[in-house]
Amino acid sequence: MKGLRFERIGRGRHYNVVFHIGSTYVPVSDETVDELKAQSLLPAERFLTLLVDRIGYSSYLKDQIRAELKSSGDPVTQITVLQGAIREL
Repeated sequence: MKGLRFERIGRGRHYNVVFHIGSTYVPVSDETVDELKAQSLLPAERFLTLLVDRIGYSSYLKDQIRAELKSSGDPVTQITVLQGAIREL
């Protein structure tokens, strides 16, 4: 599946949420999820910077997130959708 999205895979695990980058996924800690939730009302560009910084813990992942964002349509719309999704986790 193309695009960026969050998925809750369980509760009470070491990682309960994964972040999909196209067909790849990255586990996301509860602390990171909570931080992103707290900042989910930021303007889209600032939220993207935070998201890339927190989830893209390597330059490779940061590049993958940005590349997937560019290849899958309107970046602002995608970030807005991600902001709504993180609030619902």
